[in-house]
Amino acid sequence: MAAAASPPDVPPVIGPHTPGGTPATAPGAAPALDLESVRASALVVDDEGRIVAANAGARRLFRTSAEELAGQDAHDLLHRDSDGHPLPRSRCRMREALLTETTAQSDLGWFARGDGTLLGLSWLITPCALTPGTTGALVLLHEVRQPATMPPGAGTAHPPLSELDRLTLLAETTTGLTSTLDVDEALRRLAALTVPRLADWAVVDLLTEGDEVRRALVVQHDNGVLIERTDLQGPMPPVPQESPMPLSRALRGVASALAGPSTYQGPPDSGIAVEQQRLFTATGMHSAAIAPVRGLRDVLGALTLGRSLRPDAFTAADLPLLEDLTRRAGLALDNARLYQRQRKVAETMQRHLLPQMPTVPGLEMKARYVPAPDASQVGGDWYDAFPLADGATALAIGDVVGHDLEAAGGMAQLRNMLRAFAWSRPESPSGVVTQLDQAVMHIAEVPMATLLLARLTCEDGLWRLHWTNAGHPPPLLITHDGRTRYLTDAHGILLGTGSTKPRLDAVVTLPPRSTLMLYTDGLIESPSHSLDHGLDLLGKHAAALARRPLDSFSDTLLEQVRPADNDDDVAFLAVRTPDAAR
Repeated sequence: MAAAASPPDVPPVIGPHTPGGTPATAPGAAPALDLESVRASALVVDDEGRIVAANAGARRLFRTSAEELAGQDAHDLLHRDSDGHPLPRSRCRMREALLTETTAQSDLGWFARGDGTLLGLSWLITPCALTPGTTGALVLLHEVRQPATMPPGAGTAHPPLSELDRLTLLAETTTGLTSTLDVDEALRRLAALTVPRLADWAVVDLLTEGDEVRRALVVQHDNGVLIERTDLQGPMPPVPQESPMPLSRALRGVASALAGPSTYQGPPDSGIAVEQQRLFTATGMHSAAIAPVRGLRDVLGALTLGRSLRPDAFTAADLPLLEDLTRRAGLALDNARLYQRQRKVAETMQRHLLPQMPTVPGLEMKARYVPAPDASQVGGDWYDAFPLADGATALAIGDVVGHDLEAAGGMAQLRNMLRAFAWSRPESPSGVVTQLDQAVMHIAEVPMATLLLARLTCEDGLWRLHWTNAGHPPPLLITHDGRTRYLTDAHGILLGTGSTKPRLDAVVTLPPRSTLMLYTDGLIESPSHSLDHGLDLLGKHAAALARRPLDSFSDTLLEQVRPADNDDDVAFLAVRTPDAAR
């Protein structure tokens, strides 16, 4: 049946009663047949396969409502293969009959209920007139009862996959596993691809970098649903080097093999054999196929596929397909592990690049850094706070173009040069930034950057901020009673442009118990709203949190203000002055 679209705005010749209680009838046509009078479960579809009507029997059969069926593509919504997967349109005999306007029937087809369970039905489809000049089809459905001796959920022996099905499965595995860099998500996708298409159970054992074994995933197919069995997951005993048992050999990368309960019935030769006895007992698997999962250089683990409900056992003919699957899984897991190692390295680098806050008597200082969602946990946004030779405290925040390792390297150069210039020349912030700008142009590998540099001093109990701004978002000052003010003075051009225009300084006295915020543009910029809106939003939330402890103030503000569609990293520095009595 064909692609979904809006149902035609015409009354069906064969369909339910109209709301007025009389059958729907086309002008000049014979009276319509009331679909509810059909004793079998019945559907009517239009010439594109969309459901026009369903009687009460069909609604009970599919455990769904008329509203949920109406207008839906019958093939996409209902038709499945014997494993519960969507049936390819090229293999759908019902769709072929609809398109050719012929009658067809089958003793067994598989359909999805509204609750996700699989239903075996015999069906008959025959053309019918919906309105004059418009045809569709009537579909009659009868439930196929399984023999009482079969266990619940059990099916008949599955025929071997065709070559096309095998290639499709391998293509889906490659696409599904390589599109994620999360190891756990990759394992879940692998299980969903193989269960129930090939087996009733999927078990993944992984080797850690210390050669320890962890049963990372156990998934069961039960009544149309995949269930993760966390009770069977967890740490495993070490891999025995001489054991001939199938899982031990697979974890050493030796070979794939078949296994069953009898394989592990004898005295266990290792702790892994004990766990395998437990696995076969708990799952009821009567047949299993086990294959190593290999990366480019090492064995990463093993995949076990098991059958408990399906009566047919795995054979040696199934092993080549399993090995193809695990080969693709190994490459995907290798990439995911490499990415995770790189993330750890990047996180360590970022922790070392971003400084610890100094202790300044009377002041509270908190800093936060949030990486860009798609970057490697590092970027060009940075903050700094450090003591100066004359007793003042320097505050700085900046943003080097980019949010990757190259930007992080440029940020480190910029920060280190700034510290050196600020320490050796305790003068106005504008003089330090002017000298830094000249250095950026000649000796640094920084394309362009914004920077705000400030000196914080305390004289006679009053805290004063002297600052200059090189193209950076303005600081925000929040008083204890919730008033806010952006410090927009002393604003100049960003670093790295070659401009020789003099830079300016500004000064402000910070009220007692006030909070000064320095931040990067990732906190306020979004593709979905203007910069002014972002500044307004920041001011409103900061005012509402003015009396929060500084840790809570910082965390809550980031959570509430940072745009959900932000693709940039964020650096944030908050300073709170003491009470006037201090």
